[in-house]
Amino acid sequence: MADAFSISPDEIEFSAIRAQGAGGQNVNKVSCAVHLRFDINASSLPEVLRERLLKLGDQRISKDGVIIIKAQEFRSLEKNRAEALRRLQEIIASVAVQPKHRRPTRPTRNSVKRRLESKAKRASVKAGRGKVEG
Repeated sequence: MADAFSISPDEIEFSAIRAQGAGGQNVNKVSCAVHLRFDINASSLPEVLRERLLKLGDQRISKDGVIIIKAQEFRSLEKNRAEALRRLQEIIASVAVQPKHRRPTRPTRNSVKRRLESKAKRASVKAGRGKVEG
């Protein structure tokens, strides 16, 4: 299912912003960081993926259902734009894989027996540490 979706370039909104951090005077003049905005509800993704994305507890997803990614790792606008796109694809790919259904299991009888025996042994060791009456 991971290959079944594609994101249209007109669904993604880029805006160039000034980067934070070190970079000398260049950082004050050039807007090379990128804000990527992707509206989940207005996207052409399958309904299943949209629901999973909205349920995802990621801090990059706003309450309105917009993914906001800030990329400022590189000094080049094009590299930051590619990095932001890579991160968006990574988020979508993470929800594209359906999680396996968990079947509840019970501990075996012997594992329960071993656990209780070790607890009893430990309890007797600790009980022997009390005051000696004599």
